[in-house]
Amino acid sequence: MLELQDKAAEIVANDPNVANFVSILGGGLSAGSNTGRFFIVLKPRGDRESMKKVLEGLRIKFRDLPGLQVFMRPVQNLQLGGRASKSRYQFTLQSVGFEGVNEWSEKLLEKLRSDPIFRDVTSDSQLKGLNVQIDINREKAAQSGVTIADIRQALYNAFGQRQVSTIYTSVNTYYVILETAEDQRQFETDLAKVFVRGRSTNQLIPLSSLASFKRTIGPTAVNHQGQIPAVTLSFNLAPDAPLGDATDKIEKYVKDIQLPPSIITSYGGDAKVFKGNQGGQFILIIASLLVIYILLGVLYESYIHPITILAGLPSAAIGALLSLWVFGMELTIIATIGILMLIGIVKKNAILMIDFALDAQRNQKMSPTEAIRSACILRFRPIMMTTLTAIVGALPIALGLGAGAELRQPLGVSVVGGLVLSQFVTLFITPVIYLYLDRWSGNGPLEIPPEILKDT
Repeated sequence: MLELQDKAAEIVANDPNVANFVSILGGGLSAGSNTGRFFIVLKPRGDRESMKKVLEGLRIKFRDLPGLQVFMRPVQNLQLGGRASKSRYQFTLQSVGFEGVNEWSEKLLEKLRSDPIFRDVTSDSQLKGLNVQIDINREKAAQSGVTIADIRQALYNAFGQRQVSTIYTSVNTYYVILETAEDQRQFETDLAKVFVRGRSTNQLIPLSSLASFKRTIGPTAVNHQGQIPAVTLSFNLAPDAPLGDATDKIEKYVKDIQLPPSIITSYGGDAKVFKGNQGGQFILIIASLLVIYILLGVLYESYIHPITILAGLPSAAIGALLSLWVFGMELTIIATIGILMLIGIVKKNAILMIDFALDAQRNQKMSPTEAIRSACILRFRPIMMTTLTAIVGALPIALGLGAGAELRQPLGVSVVGGLVLSQFVTLFITPVIYLYLDRWSGNGPLEIPPEILKDT
């Protein structure tokens, strides 16, 4: 493993995108001597390729290294939970019977590895640990006066690191551990050197005369989630592969292998948040728009003009999605946060205009056309100032400046794109919507009969 780790380190060191790295052998997720880790620091973004190209380039180089499996996971500033794994996304299978969940996870693992949309597919189930199965001949043991407890005691003395004494000194305390020598406890043939004392003959009897030894393969650890045995499949995605397509394919493969109802499945990390957003995000957006409508209706005492203010929100979302599509970026969690930010900014621009127009109609007795025209002229400067301020503030994020910019860049792109398109809608289309809806609002200039004026 040390030799393979050094070869992998040489590949990383020779990569032109890498600034420096740290190589660690042992420890990590499986805490075994057959596991190593790299912490890689890339060069500034202007001096290297994009993160996706860097990962693909290293992945191709590591394929030429036989005997070693390499999994790469970019460090994210925004962590969304999930089981610790070697890849970014997780899919977990759980069952009360551990053997069954292992069998079905292997079938699903083969499906994912055969699909080119998935990368670095692996499982936290390690089923290739070497075990020794001891089959005791109970008749021979009984004839020799050896009990199962005697055999268990002898095995624990040889391989269980039993503390048999304590040495006390003036400066420290030392524990005395009983075990066989290192070179005599590595293979199943070493069990033949273990002896037990027969009670009937009072002689030492070799364990090999009472039992047979068979090498098997079994799990080195049994993982649990919610106190139920679980196997977590982790995976990365190919460049430009959307997470939605990956989750759809996983659900298709689950149906293809006919996963039994006793196996419980769930997503983890970013994949879990994505699936949760698919189900509840639409309801949350509708609820938030309803709350905004009620508040604006109470503020302006109108059922109609809150719709005028909210009419610019779809354009902001469309502008954000179009900008992400033009620049080839995914609709990630951070990009969704940017779209939600647009709701407040865009709604504010329309409020600046509609608030002035309603005041002019009700207090200055202007017609709807005069009121909205005056609002457009007088509110043009503050609308442009606030919008340009937001765009300039988000522009460094959209340009990908600074360390860790690749994670935040979709937020800046969505904010800038949404503001540009919604600004056009606010300045040119919102007045038209205002005039069209005002005929049902009853906010026109107040007509006072002449006789009332004469009496007054």
